Amino acid sequence: MTTSATSGTGPADPAGPTENSLRRALKRARDGVALDVSEAAVLLQARGEHLDALTASAARVRDAGLEAAGRPGVITYSKSVFVPLTRLCRDKCHYCTFVTVPGKLRRAGHGMFMSPDEVLDIARKGAALGCKEALITLGDKPEDRWPEAREWLDAHGYDDTIAYVRAISVRILEETGLLPHLNPGVLSWTDFQRLKPVAPSMGMMLETTATRLWSEPGGPHHGSPDKEPAVRLRVLEDAGRSSVPFTSGLLIGIGETYEERAESLFALRKVSRAYHGIQELIIQNFRAKPDTAMRGMPDAELDELVATVAVARHIMGPSACLQAPPNLVDAEYERLIGAGIDDWGGVSPLTIDHVNPERPWPQIEELAAKSRAVGFELRERLCVYPEFVRRGEPWLDPRLRPHVAALADPATGLALPDAPVVGRPWQEPDEAFTASGRTDLHTAIDTEGRTSDRREDFDEVYGDWAALREAAAPGMAPERIDTDVRAALATAADDPTRLTDNEALALLHADGPALDALCKVADDVRKSAVGDDVTYIVTRNINFTNVCYTGCRFCAFAQRRTDADAYTLSLDQVADRAEQAWDVGAVEVCMQGGIHPDLPGTAYFDIARAVKARVPGMHVHAFSPMEVVNGATRTGMSIREWLSAAKEAGLDSVPGTAAEILDDEVRWILTKGKLPATTWIEVIETAHELGLRSSSTMMYGHVDQPRHWLGHLRTLAGIQQRTGGFTEFVTLPFIHTNAPVYLAGIARPGPTVRDNRAVTAMARLLLHPHIPNIQTSWVKLGTEGAAEMLRSGANDLGGTLMEETISRMAGSSYGSYKSVKDLIAVADAAGRPAKPRTTLYGPVPEERQRAARDSDGHLPQLLPVLD
Repeated sequence: MTTSATSGTGPADPAGPTENSLRRALKRARDGVALDVSEAAVLLQARGEHLDALTASAARVRDAGLEAAGRPGVITYSKSVFVPLTRLCRDKCHYCTFVTVPGKLRRAGHGMFMSPDEVLDIARKGAALGCKEALITLGDKPEDRWPEAREWLDAHGYDDTIAYVRAISVRILEETGLLPHLNPGVLSWTDFQRLKPVAPSMGMMLETTATRLWSEPGGPHHGSPDKEPAVRLRVLEDAGRSSVPFTSGLLIGIGETYEERAESLFALRKVSRAYHGIQELIIQNFRAKPDTAMRGMPDAELDELVATVAVARHIMGPSACLQAPPNLVDAEYERLIGAGIDDWGGVSPLTIDHVNPERPWPQIEELAAKSRAVGFELRERLCVYPEFVRRGEPWLDPRLRPHVAALADPATGLALPDAPVVGRPWQEPDEAFTASGRTDLHTAIDTEGRTSDRREDFDEVYGDWAALREAAAPGMAPERIDTDVRAALATAADDPTRLTDNEALALLHADGPALDALCKVADDVRKSAVGDDVTYIVTRNINFTNVCYTGCRFCAFAQRRTDADAYTLSLDQVADRAEQAWDVGAVEVCMQGGIHPDLPGTAYFDIARAVKARVPGMHVHAFSPMEVVNGATRTGMSIREWLSAAKEAGLDSVPGTAAEILDDEVRWILTKGKLPATTWIEVIETAHELGLRSSSTMMYGHVDQPRHWLGHLRTLAGIQQRTGGFTEFVTLPFIHTNAPVYLAGIARPGPTVRDNRAVTAMARLLLHPHIPNIQTSWVKLGTEGAAEMLRSGANDLGGTLMEETISRMAGSSYGSYKSVKDLIAVADAAGRPAKPRTTLYGPVPEERQRAARDSDGHLPQLLPVLD
């Protein structure tokens, strides 16, 4: 293989860094000054007395962190069993002996995967010995490379390897009481949602950010798709977005330079600071193994490992947890403790280290004695670190809380050494639909308002605000547009389907007379496409809970379960509200809620059934793509299976909310844990394929720019051309007043009037002729604003709503409902006739129109309209 001369096997300059550069970097480290990459690279080469000085300062940083964490002088380990669920893998790492091929497994009498009985036998024996962690390790996506793996999964009823990992984790929890720690390799965002309910923690080594070691022939990761650094960094970020306690780390001495090693540490620090989700970093030294392509590479020396641990401690800071595997050093434990580690990792009294089978685990008693000799007490922890045990939600799924609580000391979060390790049911929380909290918020929001402008965990639930500001800055910069606006307007007037991206961007930036001309063109296209009628629907919003820990930074609706404004409706309350709406002429209920950790994935089916049982004729327009994914991953169903079951339960169509901006550059600033753009598209297209039509939406005016609006609209047009399933496009101006991302000083204070007109007009042009209905939001814009949008290309006013909590919690001042007369008045203000519609833009039965006229869309105790 190709190695760099500046790797751990020998620096480019035989003399190494200069004495002055070492002393300067050591002084900065000793004084607690933040290091940069070049200084860290210098310190990685410290040896002799310089290394002693480096480790001494690193140890002081570690000790300060342990003191602050309430466990001074404690070094931890996890008593575990190692379960090699499958040794098949689609990757070809040049140093790995864990991975094998199907033929060798057959000759050894093994299956392609360990059977459930084999796994549970190990787990039960481990439980009898007091182990509390089942470390489940396996190769990446073996079914993608090996037909034998695919055949095994099919024969045993699993769609993919992740489905088997989930199923065996549940059995381990229920039948043995061990806590699964999952190492299944590269995971998608959806994979994390599938596995989070069955495992308190997961992990994947970053190893290195040196792309050349993956991309260049002869490199240790060449030919391994899952070892691309960008892919692995995305996994770490998705773990943080999903609030999964995650273990990662470096593999040193595989050919990386000192600079590349330092860059890898800084990349880990960046992810850790952004999401606060990396529970532990492992610094692992390379050990050459026979029968591998890298068998001739020298092992990473102990000084290399010690220096890397010390530098990692300085970079990651006092609160980080650092581990170095004790079986990969020759009993030189005191040097690793002196360099700043505070954990020994998993140590098994039963199983071998299947990744390094030639290196046996030390005896736990030996580790305790070695740690005690340098002044540290060895204490047992769980696979999930104490900080995350104490944090609780959203880091621990409710179905895992009883399992973790049975083994954890509530005061410290460490393991209770003598706790009985026995199986416990893995099940949904009881009484998910017990009415609780401020269930009158749908009306009280208009009279009493919200209790405070932000939830109590504002500084924790959304991630690191400083890191977010840094990420948001590039997208906030306006662009220079040189395209001729007049030529673009001519194209739009002649045939809007021929607008190029440059022309569309020029029009999205239009202002003054150009903007007026653009809106006139869009209004003309509207008239030719759908006529003059302004449509509206008599509908009721029902937000069945606002308890949510997803961490959407634009959302002022979500609350912790203990917050003063939190609430959850019972099924009867949901059905009552649907029945009230039917009595006053509604044809639809629109139902969405927070991602409540206690609601089972089948709860959505119960909601749909409750409404249909009470009001069979009501159209159920419900469950955003985020809720769909939540339901599917909680039940273990595919998105298609879950949507089919929801349709059978009474779901009629899907709101195309949770889209925000379908560009992950913006998306990961707006939200910590919501689904990625590709998953939103997958849900919507699957719904359309199943005959469930949907709306489409765009929330704009926050950290976005016109180029993001263009990309979003092009994406929606493409979906519509493939599926034909969108009923309308809804413009959603960002309401900033109580939005966390605005309160943190990152987002703009919503879109301007210019923005609203340009977006509405360009939505009409860019979606023509595929999505004929463009809806404006009176809740967000008010009566005059909505009328202006009707003159700028819109043809629909949405619904009466009857209650509206989400925008009102964000600070909208335009009330929670409009009567039918109010909506007709908005159309009148735009000089157009009004016409009622159904969800699918069909005619409304006369009986429904009569009921709406008789009550004018008013609920029995509806509040006065706010001006």
